[in-house]
Amino acid sequence: MNKENIISDTDRSMMREAIRLSRESVENGGGPFGAVIARDGEIIAKSSNSVTLLNDPTAHAEVSCIRKACQKLNTFDLTGCVIYTSCEPCPMCLGAIYWAHIGKIFYANNRKDAADIDFDDDFIYQELDKPFEQRATPIIPLLRDEAIGVFKMWSEKTDKIEY
Repeated sequence: MNKENIISDTDRSMMREAIRLSRESVENGGGPFGAVIARDGEIIAKSSNSVTLLNDPTAHAEVSCIRKACQKLNTFDLTGCVIYTSCEPCPMCLGAIYWAHIGKIFYANNRKDAADIDFDDDFIYQELDKPFEQRATPIIPLLRDEAIGVFKMWSEKTDKIEY
């Protein structure tokens, strides 16, 4: 095992907090998911799933936790942070974790465990592998000729903040 994959007592403690948050979420009417973002062994943010509580399909524990961490640190770049999540991240959360540049992901339950209780992310993973014309939800290109000008404007902008 290389040095990058050593699991510390701090890692275990952070994961136990994510699991505690998932348990608390269920008790309060939310989904069974919790997440913690830490840097240098210190908790930056923590959250649980509140999809049904907020009527927001993006209010997964990981996404909510990323939002809180970014607000607290006043940045959109969480380089140097670690996320501990009570379940393997779904495709949306995994994308958000990558966009936030979080350096390491620890998870407890896996996606099969989630599927066993009717949280089946496998459908989305399968959809991503299909060509647009074979996906369950139609994806239709429209007005690219008009929109490409905005991309050109962005590309030429000299004072942009890249992310």
